[in-house]
Amino acid sequence: MKKIENIFSKRKIQKKITCPNPKIPIIVDTREKQSLISANLLNKKANIKYEKLDIGDYLIEDTIVERKTFQDFVNSMTNRRLLSQLQEIKKYSKHFLILEGFYYNYKDFNVHENAIKGMLLSIVTDFKIPIIYTEDGEDTASFLILLAKRYEKPKIENSIRQTKTFKTLEEQKQFILEGFPGVGPIAVKNLLEKFETLSNVFNATEDELKETKIFSEDKMKKFLSLLKD
Repeated sequence: MKKIENIFSKRKIQKKITCPNPKIPIIVDTREKQSLISANLLNKKANIKYEKLDIGDYLIEDTIVERKTFQDFVNSMTNRRLLSQLQEIKKYSKHFLILEGFYYNYKDFNVHENAIKGMLLSIVTDFKIPIIYTEDGEDTASFLILLAKRYEKPKIENSIRQTKTFKTLEEQKQFILEGFPGVGPIAVKNLLEKFETLSNVFNATEDELKETKIFSEDKMKKFLSLLKD
């Protein structure tokens, strides 16, 4: 008989913590070393490094992150520290604000709710800084880990065959080569790096083309047959 779980039991169920442990380091400002975020990152076995950051709280590759609890957000509004911090993180091409523990009980603060709402709108529309809302320190740590993992994904080469206009000579070469079956943007990149010109590509021997390691045997036959016919 299947055992029925007592849902009213006070025994806490321990969550199994899994972490992708990305190789990309999460740079944590030394002033955040004793924070709950830092503790959660260590608990999740994330790859973190402590450095003194002049801007923001966390740096992952070229993305700077400013993190604030809702209480700190309201306090920094009133002392106008928030405005200078927003201007600073915009020095990075990629940036966003994490607002942690945000809730809508504005009456708990000595700031009119319209002032808080107005500042949130200003951050997005005037400063053009994205805001990510997190529940707590553990949730914030998870977002930082996911951001680090995004940098580990291989960059996708974009095809230009959907567009009819291109400005550079390299784009024209890419457009011509992508017209061959099985030749995508990555294959084009490898071909042009090795042969440089279309003439060299089209006059290459089968052995020379094999050196690029971009053609299967079937694709090689199709590519060569189109050049000969």
